[in-house]
Amino acid sequence: MNDEINYTNNPLHGLGLQELLTQIVDHYGFEILYAYLNINCFKTNPSIESSVKFLKKTEWAREKVEIFYLYQYKNLPRVSSEQFELPPRKRIIPEGQTPREPAELSFEDAERVREKQAKKAAEHGKSKRYKEREFENLWKR
Repeated sequence: MNDEINYTNNPLHGLGLQELLTQIVDHYGFEILYAYLNINCFKTNPSIESSVKFLKKTEWAREKVEIFYLYQYKNLPRVSSEQFELPPRKRIIPEGQTPREPAELSFEDAERVREKQAKKAAEHGKSKRYKEREFENLWKR
């Protein structure tokens, strides 16, 4: 029962991958998604259907998109360190925190984020989890 209550405090609860993608593509477009996420399904002949097919098979990419949805499109505040370690669909949004207007994104900001990621990765090694943490931290304010 406790898990049911917790999951309802997550904007991803009950939201299918196709609907999630439709929302962020309608708002940002495939070009911005590729610029920020660097996932080829958003660059080469992008479509909702082909992207959903790829993301269903590729956990790391799906989590990257879900993180983008939570912290850019829903513009949620930073999560606690305990929640940070959980996959996006298992995170609990604290009571009283509600989604805000989607973040304003630009190609210039995407390039700055990529440069910052590359610099941090070079400084601290290239472990997968480190890159994922940095990816999330770059968007949190």
